[in-house]
Amino acid sequence: MTEKDTGASFIVGFMVGAAIGAAIGFLYAPKTGKETRALLKEKAMEAKEKAGEVAEKTKEAAIKAEKRVEEKLHHKPAKE
Repeated sequence: MTEKDTGASFIVGFMVGAAIGAAIGFLYAPKTGKETRALLKEKAMEAKEKAGEVAEKTKEAAIKAEKRVEEKLHHKPAKE
């Protein structure tokens, strides 16, 4: 990881992998099709909410980083 990497890409990749794994697990579970579809729909909604939270945190981190960069650019030390 680089210093600039906030770990958001890891979190997103982990969540996508977990969602895919859960979906495959549900498809092979001994339940009726209707129950499986309902469960998949519920888990998809949960994943969507979590993805939204991660996106919001990533956006906030990007805004903070942008402000730090702007501050450093505008507050250059005086040359001797």
